[in-house]
Amino acid sequence: MKKLLLTLMLGMFCTAAVDTGAITQIEEGNNAVAVNKNVFGSHLFTGNFANVKAHIYNPDYRISIGDTVTLKMWGAFEFEEQLTVDSQGNIFVPKVGVVKLLGIRNEDIVTVITEHVKYIYKENVFVYADMGTYQNISVFVTGNVNKPGLYEGLSSDSLMQYLDKASGINPSHGSFRKITVLRDNRPYRQIDLYDFLIDGKMDLFAFRSGDVILVDSVGSYISANGEVLRAFRFESKGEFMSLKELAKLSGIKPTATNAIVKSYKKDNRLNINYYALGEFDKVVLRAGDEVEFLPEHLADEIRVNIEGEHNGLHTIVVKKGSTLQDLKEKIVLNSQSNIESLQIFRKSVAVIQKNLLDAQLKELETLALTTPSVSPEEANIRAQEVKAILEFIERAKKVEPKGQITINEKTQAQSIVLEEGDVINIPTNSNVVIVQGEVGVPGAFTFEKGQDIDDYIALAGGFSQRANKGGILVIRASGKAESYNAGLFSFGKPKIQMGDSVLVLPKAEGKTLQFTNLLTQILYHVAIATKVILDI
Repeated sequence: MKKLLLTLMLGMFCTAAVDTGAITQIEEGNNAVAVNKNVFGSHLFTGNFANVKAHIYNPDYRISIGDTVTLKMWGAFEFEEQLTVDSQGNIFVPKVGVVKLLGIRNEDIVTVITEHVKYIYKENVFVYADMGTYQNISVFVTGNVNKPGLYEGLSSDSLMQYLDKASGINPSHGSFRKITVLRDNRPYRQIDLYDFLIDGKMDLFAFRSGDVILVDSVGSYISANGEVLRAFRFESKGEFMSLKELAKLSGIKPTATNAIVKSYKKDNRLNINYYALGEFDKVVLRAGDEVEFLPEHLADEIRVNIEGEHNGLHTIVVKKGSTLQDLKEKIVLNSQSNIESLQIFRKSVAVIQKNLLDAQLKELETLALTTPSVSPEEANIRAQEVKAILEFIERAKKVEPKGQITINEKTQAQSIVLEEGDVINIPTNSNVVIVQGEVGVPGAFTFEKGQDIDDYIALAGGFSQRANKGGILVIRASGKAESYNAGLFSFGKPKIQMGDSVLVLPKAEGKTLQFTNLLTQILYHVAIATKVILDI
């Protein structure tokens, strides 16, 4: 419940330009930290930096009280021990005396200790010294972070580690580009995390106890999407940002050639402008602008894929506006190519078929859930029916139509204009007829001249008990479909040809005629679009 309230509260206070649907949570102990995935850099602080604890050698580190030094001496005098810097900043070396190390740089330890040893032993005594353990320091992290506070660490820990200890920068109003390290109440370092995010550059320096990391508030920001590697909300270092800089930050793809800029003016009017790639450096973006990078290429050629039985290329590039007839002249056929049953599959048609199927399924779902029952007994039966229908709908939603264009016999090939990405399939000359669906033994049967559709259904074991004898489809190799009713008074039997598929649909029964008709339509739709029969 606490997690839900936290997410809702963050959603209420985020600005209008932030998509609250992109807010997720990261577990931090017993608390949840909100992360907005749309903000560039928000993915940084997930605990990976804070969990790293390593003693990294820092030559510029200044020795502090409580640090431990490993000292080894050999030659005329042998000694080896770990010595702790006392409250006066000294270590005591037997037979040498007190050596003051407070404030000495890490790389100078050996030199300082050796100088003291030389006062006692003029020669034949050698010295080796190294930092054993470093004393923890305390650094304040404040400003626009999720958990401001005082955090312990090592002086060699990076800015990222201390920010991560504070659960990161608040993505809603914290700045990733204006971070100040204060030392003795004065600015010591200015950090822009975009240098790390974009170029991998990090300003490494030694922290001291009492240092303050201050995360400023975010200023101007601009959103980028479209043909980019990083679709995020980006922060501007100043009041403005050029479109060229945003293109670099978001990592536009080589395919991007143009940009649409949406700007909200002071009078609340939305201005939309369109810019070419060569104009990017002259375009100034302001706070709240939204930019979409587009691949607006003017192509003189299109690509068509050739599949099936042929001996030529599988990808052919033709001029834009070419027709099916133009393409057929480029296809190298062989003796098994059934060019008369050539098939065209188109992505845009597949999308239309999918949208139509989804609309029918939505209507079916509404009918299933809203049809009333007149008695408790009927309600129990209806509940089982609704469950079965909803399961059918879920299966049907996964169906992906092929987008086949059925070529009418009267249509001339020179009248069919090709589109980018069209798939042309050349079927193989086949002497089999496929029978599937609600029959005893679905399968493929050799074509025999003179046998009609009833003969092939009989070869497949006849109709099953669930067969809809009025719902039989014959789908030609070309994709053309014909329906057949095998009832007592059936007329106009479709003539069976080599390569045909006979599909016997299942019975569609519902409480109302509207329900039954809609379910039947869906079964027909799926069978024609995919040559697949869905079970009810």
